[in-house]
Parts: sequence; structure tokens; C-alpha cells
Amino acid sequence: MNFQAFLITLREALEAILIVGLILSYLSRLKAEKFNKWVYAGVGLALVSSFLVALMFQVIFTGFASFGSEVYLKVGIMFASVLLLTHMVGWMTKQTKDIKGDMEKKINAAVTLGSVSAMIIHSYLIVLREGVETVFFFAAISGGEVQKVLTSYGALSGLLTALILGYLFFSGTMKISLKAFFRVTGMLIMFIAAGLFVQAVGIVQDLGLVGSVMETADGKPKELYNIVEFMPEHFVDEQHYERDTGNDVLISGQVGLFMSAMFGYSHNPSVEQVAAYWLYFIAVFSWIGFYVKGFGRKLSPAEQKEQKPVEKRVAHSAKSVNA
Repeated sequence: MNFQAFLITLREALEAILIVGLILSYLSRLKAEKFNKWVYAGVGLALVSSFLVALMFQVIFTGFASFGSEVYLKVGIMFASVLLLTHMVGWMTKQTKDIKGDMEKKINAAVTLGSVSAMIIHSYLIVLREGVETVFFFAAISGGEVQKVLTSYGALSGLLTALILGYLFFSGTMKISLKAFFRVTGMLIMFIAAGLFVQAVGIVQDLGLVGSVMETADGKPKELYNIVEFMPEHFVDEQHYERDTGNDVLISGQVGLFMSAMFGYSHNPSVEQVAAYWLYFIAVFSWIGFYVKGFGRKLSPAEQKEQKPVEKRVAHSAKSVNA
């Protein structure tokens, strides 16, 4: 869970930091630094709102738990998080093409009108979206224990790393290929989403809400294979195996726990879980390839001209801050 929290926090926080940094850099180029305080005000309000959303999640989950229905809320959050995580990867893949241009248009309009409220709202919505997504993902990977993940060293180290990378980037100390960064983290987040999807499918099967094409004599989903002796998905499974057989497993259950959380590994999956895992990647890569990136569609001359590496444009804004 800590690595998941680290990766999600790093990705979400750095995305927000980079966009807010772009706003401040562009305001500096326009010699409109007087609006900086309103950008910070929007960021502060968004952080407070995100914290309130986290509290609300905890209250709602506690309420469901009191009625013994928390498992249904947990499954709902897991499926919703799969969609959000996948959308986040696709959105960032699409937006990196002209994220700076879109931002500059909005900031230009706010500065031209002298609109303080527009500046606050714009920065507020940017950070709020990242904050709410983070809270939602934390609820999914922790089974509703958002507060536990928020205070974990995974989340805290992810936030600290994002702050350091953001500072180094905008100070000109270190060059970061944003395209490569979002590509790598996007792939890892897709693995997390696939893992959540597989776990959610397993839970609804355990609840009897979904059957299986392969069932045991008592009507329960039949495992497609069982490799618990190779690597159990939890250290408890390792203890049970060693107690029942007297043999040691090949790879520790601690490693299996990480693989389960990160990649959706299971030592005894149902056929539907295996199918769900691979169908998820097929569907997502097809969506990103043909809808987000527009494979097979010929770009117009204007689109070809605009399609430049986003990191070069961000670096230009960062240099103007140091000028």
C-alpha cells in the first residue's frame, strides 16, 4: 500500500505543482505578479477542500460499516477508482500536447479583465481535482481507511518528492522530461488500476453477485490455477501453507503482498479475474491509441505545428522566472 500511496501522491502532486508553476511563470512574463497571491489563495482553499473531502469519505465509510455494508461501498470505490485512474492517464496523455497553451489562454483572459475571482477559481479547480482524485484513490487502496494512508510514509514521501522535483525543475537545477515522466508513471498507474479491477472482480464473486464459467461442486468460483507454493499473495497464506504442508514457499508472502497491491497478483485467481486483467489492458491501450492519441487520423497542418514536446515549452517558462 505504501508504494501505491507514494506513486499516486507523487503523480497527482507533481501534476498540480507543475501547472501552478506554469501559471506563476506566465504571470511573471506578463509582469502581473500582483495576481500571485490570489493563485496561492486558490491553492490553499483547494487543499482545505480536499481535506474536508477526506473527512467526508471517512464518515461515509464509517456509516456504511455500522450497517455491515462497507464491503459494497469498498467494491464501488474500487470500480470507480479504476475508471478515474484510467481516465487520468488518458487525460494527461492528451493534455501534454498543449497544456501550456490552454493555461495561457485562461490566464490571459483573467489578467486582461483584472479578475481576481477567475484567478482564484482557476488555481482552486486545478489543485482540487488532483486532491479529490488522490483521496478517492486512497480510499480504494486502503479499503476506506483514508486517514491511515494520508499519514503513511508512502504518501508523505511522495508529496515531499513532488515538491523537490517541482523546485528543481522551476529553479533550472534539473531538467525533467515531463513526457517520459508521465509515460512511466502512467504505465505504473495502469498496473495499479488493473490490480484494483481484478481485486474488485474477486470480491463480487466471493459475495455471490457474479458467478463463474468454472465452478466448484458447491457453486463457488473455481480457481484457474494455484501457485501458493511459488509465491503466496499474502504472508498469512504463507503461514497457512507452511503449517499445512511443512514446506517453505519459494518467494515470501511479503513480496506477494506487494505484487498483489501493485500488479493485482493472485496465487489462485478465477478465470474471470485473469480475463479481466488482460482485457483491461487491451481496452485501455485501444482507447489511448485510437481516441486519445488519434492513431490512424491525419493531423491538420495547424495540429502538426502545435504538436511540440511539452517539456520544451515548460522549460521556456521556467527560464523566464530566473531571468
